[in-house]
Amino acid sequence: MNIGLIGGGAMGEAIVSAVIGAKVASPAQIRVFDVIGERVRQLGAAYGAGMAETPEQAVDGADFAIMAVKPQDYAKAAQAVSGRLGGATVISIMAGVTIEQLTSALKTDAVVRSMPNTPAQIGQGMTVWTATAGVSDAARDGVRQILGAMGKEAFVPEEKYLDMATGLSGSGPAYVFLFIEALTDAGVHIGLSRDLAATMALQTVLGSARYAEATGKHPAELRNQVTSPGGTTAEALRAFEAGSFRSDVLEAVVAAYEKSKALGGGDKK
Repeated sequence: MNIGLIGGGAMGEAIVSAVIGAKVASPAQIRVFDVIGERVRQLGAAYGAGMAETPEQAVDGADFAIMAVKPQDYAKAAQAVSGRLGGATVISIMAGVTIEQLTSALKTDAVVRSMPNTPAQIGQGMTVWTATAGVSDAARDGVRQILGAMGKEAFVPEEKYLDMATGLSGSGPAYVFLFIEALTDAGVHIGLSRDLAATMALQTVLGSARYAEATGKHPAELRNQVTSPGGTTAEALRAFEAGSFRSDVLEAVVAAYEKSKALGGGDKK
């Protein structure tokens, strides 16, 4: 498949690296444009991708046109390729830019809106996406290949779920990083060296996530396996509950969800 990428930032590079690594597309089938010419040259040198001097060149003859610019730069990028997409399916990874804004500005009804997260940069991402009726079944299969190359992907039937995905998986890595940071600081507080505490915290989170994935068991069941009656873990969990841990997580996800809706112009039914 031929891919035209507009926006060569961190997530744009993640897409290029992933689709080439997964053999979804060859370097010769990818063309990249970025407003910073040096960035285009860097991606060309690193991955062998084609280098475009304009957005129009990037999407010319593309099966998929990926919009990976910052939301504030979208209007200018859209103006450059509006009405020039041919039969390309548009894939947007821009937060807060709605399907209505995409179809209107780009003058196409074949649009996919997606919400990836930062672990996509190492092939461990979670991307939630939806598509307009103008996206064919064959194109949807192509979208799954592109987004799946960055980790796991999940299709949702309505755009409103993208705001929910933003609150949970889109912003979610920041919650995990904060927990790792707090766990490390707690280790230092009780007397561990920072290096050792950081290693322990990171591996504990990493190992626990992999264990949960491998077993497929409910998190509550796994938690009970670690929690002996009257033991140290039970005491720690009591402290978490006393501090409203669950409620704080809920409120954080809801806050991010509401902010995503606001950025996109309100609730989408």
